[in-house]
Amino acid sequence: MKKVQWILIGLGIFCFVLVNTMPAWAAGSSKLRYSIFVKKFENKSNWSGQWDLGDAWGAVLTDSLVQTGQFIVLGETDMRNAAMEEQDLAGTGRVAGGGKKIATTGNMTGAQLIVKGEITHFAEDTAGGGGGVSFKGIRLGAKGGTSEINVVMYIVDSSTGQIMASKKCYGKINNTGLSIGLTRNEFDGDVSGFKKTNAGKAMEAAVDEGVKFMSEKMESIPWSASVVLVKGDKVYINRGTREGVDKGMKFDVGKSETIKDPDTGEVLDESLQKQASIQVETVKDKVAICKILSGKVQKGMTAMFPE
Repeated sequence: MKKVQWILIGLGIFCFVLVNTMPAWAAGSSKLRYSIFVKKFENKSNWSGQWDLGDAWGAVLTDSLVQTGQFIVLGETDMRNAAMEEQDLAGTGRVAGGGKKIATTGNMTGAQLIVKGEITHFAEDTAGGGGGVSFKGIRLGAKGGTSEINVVMYIVDSSTGQIMASKKCYGKINNTGLSIGLTRNEFDGDVSGFKKTNAGKAMEAAVDEGVKFMSEKMESIPWSASVVLVKGDKVYINRGTREGVDKGMKFDVGKSETIKDPDTGEVLDESLQKQASIQVETVKDKVAICKILSGKVQKGMTAMFPE
């Protein structure tokens, strides 16, 4: 009995030492974050109501992705267009800085991955809510109702356009008591308020399914960075603390080779022709400064985790 106890104690000490002496780069790949852009989902459900289904889905999905802390979520198309309009205005010289930073071009974050998809089915049944009332755009019924949604979600590589993964998501809510619906003319972006409705609850259930799938899938999607500057023995890559890069992480560096299907243009395989190895010494928000461990590094090369 004592022998078994000593073995267990020994294993515990071994695991403790292993975890606490493991270099940052060895466990760091799971912490790396992708910049991701949520494109408006197409409504192919033949459902039309008093609010935009695609806008509501995009708002709930974006909010959920931000809450995970695993993604750098970029603004949707209208937000990015607004940012570019502000940059254009600042470029005319008519905007007073007042000692504060004003919008400049060339600083917008590019998306590594794009999330897009189709809403294939949506139903919001709040009929029979007799005795209900309406207040500030929210309809309350006395008998409850059912809402359900089916969505197909795609994760797309923004560089190649290749579909990296896809998932069918489903959400359904049955309320037998008080029903909650929308009467406003359009979804106004109030995510927390929308999530209290039957439609919002069903949508959130489907979104949770999709976000869980995405989080798990990130482990199998290659994470990469680009060498933006080589200065002496220092190598600068365009990923930093924002993307989860830590001091001590090691990367292979070389030229990325892509094999495409000549008939369809689909990416069949992507690999790195390793020419050097680097290790992170200093990390800033959007950039990491590395030292060269071996080989020769040139600007424009790709950095990836060792296989």
